[in-house]
Parts: sequence; C-alpha cells; structure tokens
Amino acid sequence: MKSTKQQTMNKKNELNIDWKLFYRNVFALVFPMALQNLINVGVTATDVIMLGKVGEKVLSGASLAGQVQFIMTLIFYGTTSGAMVLTAQYWGKKDTRTIEKVLGIGLRTGMTAAVLFAIAALSIPEYLMRIYTSDPIVISEGVKYLRIVAFSYVCMAVTQVYLNIMQSIERVIIATVIYASSLGVNIVINGVLIFGLFGAPKLGIVGAAIGTLCARTIETILVLLYAFLRNKVVRIHLKDILHIDKLLWKDFLAYAMPVMINEMMWGLGSSANTAVIGHLGSAAVAANSVAQVARQLATVVAFGISQATAIYLGKTIGEKKMEEAKAYASRFVKLSILLGCAGGILILVAAPIAKANLALTAAAGNYLAFMFFVMSYFTVAQAINTTMVIGVFRSGGDTKIGLIIDVSTMWGCSILLGAIAAFVFHASVPVVYVLLMSDELIKVPITFKRYRSYKWLKDVTRDQEELEGECV
Repeated sequence: MKSTKQQTMNKKNELNIDWKLFYRNVFALVFPMALQNLINVGVTATDVIMLGKVGEKVLSGASLAGQVQFIMTLIFYGTTSGAMVLTAQYWGKKDTRTIEKVLGIGLRTGMTAAVLFAIAALSIPEYLMRIYTSDPIVISEGVKYLRIVAFSYVCMAVTQVYLNIMQSIERVIIATVIYASSLGVNIVINGVLIFGLFGAPKLGIVGAAIGTLCARTIETILVLLYAFLRNKVVRIHLKDILHIDKLLWKDFLAYAMPVMINEMMWGLGSSANTAVIGHLGSAAVAANSVAQVARQLATVVAFGISQATAIYLGKTIGEKKMEEAKAYASRFVKLSILLGCAGGILILVAAPIAKANLALTAAAGNYLAFMFFVMSYFTVAQAINTTMVIGVFRSGGDTKIGLIIDVSTMWGCSILLGAIAAFVFHASVPVVYVLLMSDELIKVPITFKRYRSYKWLKDVTRDQEELEGECV
C-alpha cells in the first residue's frame, strides 16, 4: 500500500503543470500590481517626507487625519475583495455579464460609503481628530487637511472599486498607468504648494491636501475614460448600479460582507493602535507614521503576491481545476515567505537612512530606530498571513475565517494588551509598541492550520440561468 506522501507526489506528477508558464503568468500579474502598491504608498510617502521637513506637528496632523481615509478605503477594499471572490471565479467561467453586475454592486456600495465619510469629515472634523490625539496643534493641522481631502472620497470610491475588479479579470496594466499619473501630479503639486516653489504660496499641510485632491481627481477622470472608451470586455452599466439581481446580491453579501467586516475590524484595530500611540505623544506618532510607510514600501511585492494569488486561484477554481489550485496555493505560500524575509531586511537597511533625512526630535529619532526593528519581523509574518487569508482563503470563498482570525488576535490580544500597558501600567513606548504589533505573529500558526485543511477550496459560482431572477 502506497504511503500518503507517495500518493501526493504521484498526484502532482499527474497534473503535469508547466511551472515555467506558471511563474511567467504570476510575474505578469505581480509586477504591475506591486508597482501599483508602490505608487499608492508613494502618494502617502510623498506627504510624509515633505511634511516631515516642515515639522513634527504638521506631519502628525496629516498622519492622524489620514486614519479617516484609511478606514474608508478598507470598506472599498473589503467591497472589492469580496466582489473578487465572485468575479475571479466567473472570469474562469468566462461569464462577463455576471462580472458587470458584480461591478455595479461594488460601485454602488463604495460610493455610498464615500458620501457618508465625506459628510463626516466636512461636518465634524475636530471630533474625528480627537479620537486619535489630544494635542490641540495636531488637531488643528489635521482639520485643515480633512476639510480638503474629503472632496476626494467619492473619486477614490470609483477608482478603487473599478480598478480592483479589473485586476480580478487580469486587466492589471491600466491601474499601473493611472496610479503612476496620479503620483506624478501629487508630487508636483505637493512640492509647489507645501514649500511655496515658483512663486506659489507656502501652504504646508493645506498644500499637501490640495495635491492629494488633484491626484485623486485625475485618477477618476482617467478611469472613466478607460471604462467608457477602451474597455469592451466588462462595461459599466447604470442599470447594474441601480438594479441588482437578488441571487447575485445574496452571494455578494455572503462572501463580501465577512470581508467588509473583516477589513473594518482590522482597520479599526489599526486605527486603535494609532490612537493608543497618539496618546503617547507627538514624537511617538511621528516615528510610527514613518515606520508604517516603511512597512508599506517593504511589502508592496508581498501584497502583489497576495492579490495575484486571489486572482490566479479564483480563476483556476472557476475552471474547476481543484488539484491544480492546491499545487498553485503551495507555491504562492512559499513565495510569500521569501518575499516577506526580503521586506524585513529592506526595513532594517532603511532605518538609519530615514532617521538621517527627517526633521525629527531626538526622542522621535530613537523611537524610529526601534519601530523599524519591530516592523522588520512584523513584515515577514504579515506577508505570510496576507497571502493565505486574502489570496488563498478568499479565492475559494472562505471569507469568514479571516474575520475570526483578525478579531481574535487583534482585539482579543494585541490591542487589549497594548492599551492596558499604555493606560494602566504606563509602560514605555517600546513596550507598548511591541504588544500592539504582536497580532501578525500570533496569526501565523492559525493561518497555516486552516490552509492545510483545504476547507477554503470551493466553487462559489452560479449558472447564468439562475441569475435571471428579479431585481432589487
């Protein structure tokens, strides 16, 4: 009787997978998406670097005001990640009409959220800022920023929902072009208006907000031009935004809602971390804002792998090639470990460079060095968890597990312990920071156990005839 290991090896041999073709296809997805992630981080990094040269309070104000936008974008990301569970598998079935309907649901959901966040940012900006800090100067600077960038929120909804769903059908280059154009606009306008170059007024944080608004506006204009003039495969239809198939809406809620709640809880958790750090002083806030940008830069390729995983596995499952999906998942997990380690090393190398080039106080500089060290190992764990939760599990419709893992490890462990350390025991900034950043390490064995169970491997599509029901 053959051993289980031998049977597994024979099964892999029977698949006869062309791994060279696999890696070429993966690279074709990962490279543009990693570049997109890098560009998106570049928009944030532009504000951090330029405002960091203006002053610590200004940098802290923009960073904390950005938490409002951060939570909103998590709703967009949750919406599109949930939608991509469906669209990637329907792409495997070549059912483009259903993908258009899912796109309509995503746009409707995203724009509704954007309007609500814009109203809040315009009407109660001071209250929003007080969630994260009690420093009156930081609050004042953040309010200036919020009252301008709020007008970009609807633009962001259209852009992010549309481009993310285009990624799920392997249309990844257009997002790279659009985000690169946006970054160029942001850098130029930021430089001119923050520092008052070429005779322009020196506006500081207001200039950064105007730069962000202009960049987001350009993104949306380019998206709409592409959607209506160039994209002939999956189109935007007004009727799909206003009227939704009941069965498809039910599927969207079943797979997207856990993702949306998951991203919201994760985002609120990250925001809670920022709030805890915000009450430890502006030096800790400034150092953390730089460390977070460094982490984002170091994980652009790893996050590209997670996105490619969701697309590639979703398409494979939609084609009903389950054994191939298992083999591909194994390769993606191994790639995530390799890229996570590379990102961690990059953060360690970047620490002294960042410290030497920003106008930080001595305290903030010391915090920065320690936070970069914590981020180096945090990045490795995050790369692994992200690929499994966002890429592997969600590709097969296993969206609830991410919610369970994030809520238990963040809210039940890292946030709780960090808050107690900060507010009850008045522990030092390094101690609080290590506790707040412990959740990704706790997740690793849990995600590996779920991955090896293969409970995530499911076909969630319906036949077109089933989707011809009533509309809502």
